[in-house]
Amino acid sequence: MTDRVRRASGGQVVYAELKRRILSLDLPPGRRLFEPELSAQLRVSRTPLREALRLLLAEDLLEQLPTGGMVVRSLSAEEIDELYTVRASLEGLMAAEAAERMTDEGAEALTLLVARNQRLVEFADDAMNAGHDFHLKIAEIARHGWAARLHEQVDGQMARYRAFTNSSQSRRTAALHEHQQILDSLIARDAPRARALAEHHVLEARNTALTAIGERLP
Repeated sequence: MTDRVRRASGGQVVYAELKRRILSLDLPPGRRLFEPELSAQLRVSRTPLREALRLLLAEDLLEQLPTGGMVVRSLSAEEIDELYTVRASLEGLMAAEAAERMTDEGAEALTLLVARNQRLVEFADDAMNAGHDFHLKIAEIARHGWAARLHEQVDGQMARYRAFTNSSQSRRTAALHEHQQILDSLIARDAPRARALAEHHVLEARNTALTAIGERLP
């Protein structure tokens, strides 16, 4: 870890670093976690490490073994289906709300984000981040408190799967086209169409992720 991380105190920093590794798959699904090894790697004592592990366990990013140890939670087709289905409903709700609350400033900000997505569509990670920012901006414009809170929770769990939806150029191009359609419906203040398009977009991503994960699972 960096000197900045080593100087910071408490389990929150350790938690943030371990969560980053889990979500980026640097700590792969099924990996057994050994406290002495992690403590040495992160250069922290057992107390903040155990606090961090408890937080990750509470978020369902880790699983407790009967023996008392912990492993990184496995990838699951069932979880993909559940997460993306829930997210589709939330994205649809927020897109509809955003369409009704749309301002010229909001439309301009979303247009710039889609243009950025278009410039980066050939680059998997950059396109993924640009598309994610587009969705976050819609949530911001929607100003739906509970939907935003639930979306944040679901979004955190989906981070391990997002790369699977964006690995092929064909899917990135299709996702960009879907973003453009959503943008058009938002600018037109067409709430029903915005809802339908947002839900369709997320479900298409789900289908791509299910295909990709199916190739990885035994």
